[in-house]
Amino acid sequence: MALAERYGRYGYRKISALLKAAGWLVNDKRVERIWRREGLKVPVKQPKRGRI
Repeated sequence: MALAERYGRYGYRKISALLKAAGWLVNDKRVERIWRREGLKVPVKQPKRGRI
């Protein structure tokens, strides 16, 4: 949860990669289950506004 708050644009795959790099033994599917249970979503990018 702390990583999800810190890196708001990351999805569960990127978060699981960060956990693995930190030495945690995690399964991607488990991270995805926790991700969905907590109701986390990557925010939708806002479209760039052109000149008027």
